[in-house]
Amino acid sequence: MIWERLDLQTPLRDFWLLDPQVTFLNHGSFGACPQAVLAAQDRWRSQLEREPLRFFGREWEPLIDNARSQLGEFAGADVEDVVFVPNATTGVNCVLRSLTFQPEDELLTTNHEYNACRNALNFVANRSGARIVIADIPFPLESPQEALEAVLEKVTAKTRLLLIDHVTSQTGLIMPVEQLIAQLQGRGIEVLVDGAHAPGMIPLNLGKIGADYYTGNCHKWLCAPKGAAFLYVQRQQQAKIRPLTISHGANSPRTDKSRFQLEFDWMGTDDPTAYMCIPVAIAFLGSLLPNGWQELRTHNHQLALQARKILCETLDISPPSPEEMIGSMASIPLPRRFEHWDYLSLHDELFDKFGIQVQVVPWQTPAKLLIRISAQIYNQLQEYEYLAETLQKL
Repeated sequence: MIWERLDLQTPLRDFWLLDPQVTFLNHGSFGACPQAVLAAQDRWRSQLEREPLRFFGREWEPLIDNARSQLGEFAGADVEDVVFVPNATTGVNCVLRSLTFQPEDELLTTNHEYNACRNALNFVANRSGARIVIADIPFPLESPQEALEAVLEKVTAKTRLLLIDHVTSQTGLIMPVEQLIAQLQGRGIEVLVDGAHAPGMIPLNLGKIGADYYTGNCHKWLCAPKGAAFLYVQRQQQAKIRPLTISHGANSPRTDKSRFQLEFDWMGTDDPTAYMCIPVAIAFLGSLLPNGWQELRTHNHQLALQARKILCETLDISPPSPEEMIGSMASIPLPRRFEHWDYLSLHDELFDKFGIQVQVVPWQTPAKLLIRISAQIYNQLQEYEYLAETLQKL
């Protein structure tokens, strides 16, 4: 049976190209780029194609430097410590594949780590013989302290690196990365933070966080075009971090920029317009509410909490994590009566029959499935009520 889809339009949603026939509750997976930002990208692309030699010879680098400067200001980072990469997974790979490990080394991560980045960790561990150690963070959990203690109890004298999500992809939890880093400083343990979801969702001050390496997407909660992300590397670590593609920067005679930026800024001919649009995205999202980004983040956080409450009450389950660990996403364990579904079939049922686009996540016991909702400025509470009612029907 095909149920009647939710008919909901808002003025803010009109800023995006989102399909009006779809209840879109999955901004977190790939983001959604506003039309104003896409129009800016079209202008940069037209400028490139009108005179490609002039663009790449004269115009491209100042535009990239401007984007880097504005992103650094937004994220609390010195511009000398930031380079662009197409996505956070690439950033994680650049760091992991630049570092060298020994067979006795331990590489620490958590059971919430994003699968693609866990695969990269597996790759370098298999290549070097290093051992991967998993800190099991419970979900549901009651406090950030549980996550902190779960990681710290796995630290040994052999721990060389911690790879951790700032905001976990599957469970939507804000990890206490700053507190973790403070505990690990001075113990010879480097920290690589996968901040794929953090920029635009939570306030960032990369200098204060103190991670050796931090990578984040700009296409998710910053709403830049796809292919826009960054890698932050502390100054003293930059000499050993190389891009996945070695190009002209490796032997450039220039001295006005670091080798780190010269190598990452040009890895071969590509379309750099997504990076150039980051300042446009920052300005556009910051203009939607009177108090700018602070109000936008607060709005999305409150909407995510209200939406989670609706789902938990409808499904008769307890909130699985404290409010302080939620940003603009929330994951809810589905009750046992959903055990006969697998995550793909439930996702497809919700989308194909009800027009709901929401993330369904396979998880460890006791909950086999999670529903992960996202809350962006174009969403409304009625959409989450519709999801809750639909899950009840199923």
